[in-house]
Amino acid sequence: MPELPEVETVRQGLERRVLGRRISAIRVLRPGTVRGQPASWMEGRRVASFHRKGKTLIMELSGEGSRPRADLIVRLGMTGRLVLNPREAPLLPHTHACISLDDGREELRYCDPRRFGMLRLSTPQETEQMLHSLGPDALEVTESEFTGRMGKRHGAIKGWLLNQQVLSGLGNIYADEALFAARVHPQTPAGKVSKAARRALYRAVRNVLRRAIALQGTTFRDYIDIEGRPGKFMSRLQVYGRAGQPCRRCNNTVQRIVICGRSSHFCPSCQRRPRKTAFSL
Repeated sequence: MPELPEVETVRQGLERRVLGRRISAIRVLRPGTVRGQPASWMEGRRVASFHRKGKTLIMELSGEGSRPRADLIVRLGMTGRLVLNPREAPLLPHTHACISLDDGREELRYCDPRRFGMLRLSTPQETEQMLHSLGPDALEVTESEFTGRMGKRHGAIKGWLLNQQVLSGLGNIYADEALFAARVHPQTPAGKVSKAARRALYRAVRNVLRRAIALQGTTFRDYIDIEGRPGKFMSRLQVYGRAGQPCRRCNNTVQRIVICGRSSHFCPSCQRRPRKTAFSL
């Protein structure tokens, strides 16, 4: 599932290739793909900017004539893709919408096999309301805000990292990687993480995300950037998806448990289990 590094990679690609271009037409191949305002609202507008908060991508569309500015909100879900293609290129299976640019020779195509993603055309006020429920972006949150938000929470630190209302952008992959880098066991109650470990985890979150962005994210199956290229961070994963394999740091065996209904990978030697743990199932 695309997380912050994958969405940021897509944002950077769109900024390079699509920013400033005019949307000449939109073809909706699967009814209901574009929610909110009518899809025709996009036609004739220029792409003014791209923003991201957590895993949510916002394409800002210029106001034209009497029409006010609009936003296209994109959530890739589990299998969503935005790919820039020549118009004559064959359509990939599960292509749900095609956004033609300039003279129509290129189009931005949205594909989503499992249909958990979302395209929503909204007013700036509606966009603000949608983003308001999200916690601070994991790359922009300050250290004091990050450490303070743990408070005295009793739930597992892994679940805290995944809570998008607390901190937006992290999913299973990078939460596991950050906890490993900070040497924090995923079942540690968030409120019991020491001050030193909180600071280490803050640094680990930022470092892991930045390294993943530099390598265009992680691809297991579906994710690709707008040029159709997979991410290259998979070979750098320390624990995620490596249950039963030796820890790259100490050679002990990486283990997998379930926390908040999600798989969690950790090294029992590098991430010592606390005496009191949060409920894991």
